[in-house]
Amino acid sequence: MASSTGAQIIARSLRDIGITVIFGIVGIPVVEIAEEAINLGVKFIGFRNEQAAAYAASAYGYLTGRPGVCLVVGGPGVLHGIAGIGNANANAFPLLLLAGSSETHLLSRGAFQELDAISFLTPHTKLALRPPSLESIPDVIQNTYRTSWYGRAGTGFVDFPADLIKGIVENAGDIADAAPIPDAPKGGAEEAKLFKVAQLIKSAKAPLVVIGKGAAYARAEQVIRELVNRTHLPFLPTPMGKGVLADSHPANTASARSTALKEADVVLILGARLNWILHFGDAPKWSLSAQFIQVDISAEELGRNAGNADLGIIGDVGVVVSQLIQTLGTWFYSTASSPYIKHLSAAKSRNESTAASKALSSKLPMTYAYAFSVIERTLHRLSPPDNGGIVYVSEGANTMDISRSIFPVSHPRLRLDAGTYATMGVGLGYAIAAHAAYNSHAAEGQSGPARRKKVVALEGDSAFGFSAMEVETMARYGMDVLIFVMNNGGVYHGDSDNAEEWLKLQTTTQEGAGQGGLRSTSLGWEVGYEKLAEACGGAGYLVRTSQELEKATEAGFREKRVTVVNVIIEAGKGAQLEFGWQASGGGKKRSRL
Repeated sequence: MASSTGAQIIARSLRDIGITVIFGIVGIPVVEIAEEAINLGVKFIGFRNEQAAAYAASAYGYLTGRPGVCLVVGGPGVLHGIAGIGNANANAFPLLLLAGSSETHLLSRGAFQELDAISFLTPHTKLALRPPSLESIPDVIQNTYRTSWYGRAGTGFVDFPADLIKGIVENAGDIADAAPIPDAPKGGAEEAKLFKVAQLIKSAKAPLVVIGKGAAYARAEQVIRELVNRTHLPFLPTPMGKGVLADSHPANTASARSTALKEADVVLILGARLNWILHFGDAPKWSLSAQFIQVDISAEELGRNAGNADLGIIGDVGVVVSQLIQTLGTWFYSTASSPYIKHLSAAKSRNESTAASKALSSKLPMTYAYAFSVIERTLHRLSPPDNGGIVYVSEGANTMDISRSIFPVSHPRLRLDAGTYATMGVGLGYAIAAHAAYNSHAAEGQSGPARRKKVVALEGDSAFGFSAMEVETMARYGMDVLIFVMNNGGVYHGDSDNAEEWLKLQTTTQEGAGQGGLRSTSLGWEVGYEKLAEACGGAGYLVRTSQELEKATEAGFREKRVTVVNVIIEAGKGAQLEFGWQASGGGKKRSRL
């Protein structure tokens, strides 16, 4: 048989395990891997920064249910890529990171981009390996891919020295081919634990189901919908758990979140963790007497913070919920006379009324709420939420927090945000991942509503700056992503109400006067972000009014190229920094025996 290089064996192994897309940045020596993969029909999406590439690969893993693959150079490429590793691990996204490295015979001699990546990344990955030979490459790739995916998802890393990539096997037939890896086995709960949990749920006066992004990742939406519809249990989605049940579902308590948390006495947690997003389960956000039933694929999560390991269930969310439905039988929660439900309804009405009034504030410059309401109203007309035709990506503190309740979704895995790690800079990488997951040729066989989806990124101006050059990546690959940059001239808030005021602050700073100049949160005044899209071959719009915003939203939605809408909003000068996830007065931990 013909000979094969290491690069060819690597590319062939990736194809054989089912990889159709690789994200990354090439250089010596990994460019040969990317080229061989392209020759085999694998799409390579070349980024402008390894961080964004790694973010994209991890989000692709979440959206598709199988590890995304990122290819980087050694040394600095690995250092940049580690941001994606941390983000993937914190969010439990499956990621396979591949990197090149210097020749093995030059170890410790100061070789080109030399880094002992195995030692460096072993503490931060589920498995980090370097193939000892060309013949071992398929097996190493298979094992690392599987390990990153099975169990609680995370990162697998494979290091390929340059001499391995360039090495030659004279008879390629001597090397065993890699094979597709089947879905992970799914476990359920024991009967006694199910009975105990079911009895506790039945006894609850104020039950609550919390639905996390783990439930979306597990593709458990059908059984969770059946559970809620049969039992009438109120539910609360986490930000990326939205869509497992439609936001419009009457049992959704998202607009009464504080009331639901404060009054719930039995809480069934499906694919979420009792971390900062859920205030650790602590008072004053939660009742001190609340009992938490955690369903998680990872045993380490059970009993964490306010959780009770005696009530925790290890298993696949979909399998466990199916078992729980059978155990609960015909029981359902009686909502008609429940004071808890009345309190939730009152809080919903009050909060939704307040939100609606904020969205009507049509002053100029526009507020976040008003600008988002214009965008949502226009997108709703073009693609109603039930169609599932839009994927929302959101990042930036205010942008993410305020938009969360304004843009409804009716299907899972249609909303991506900064997630568990609150990582700024993920937005454009995530948008590219969503486009690849839903709109590439590899996605043509997928089922579900509105197979092709418009990707809409809602970006704070600070967050946009982390990965803005990926607009060129989108343009290069013909990705029709619609990006809104919410431009208030600052991190969290701007510091000026007009150009003259900002210029005075800038002058004071440049003259070294110290106090009275630009603050640590200051950004440029009305930066022309839309021009970046134009420079890359996309479309750009600068908008100040609702009429301009509506026209730009519709035009951008219909565009077949990347579009940036630069939305000038009020600076929020002097506004106090407040975030909904921060507990006032400090959390109270419940005692344990």
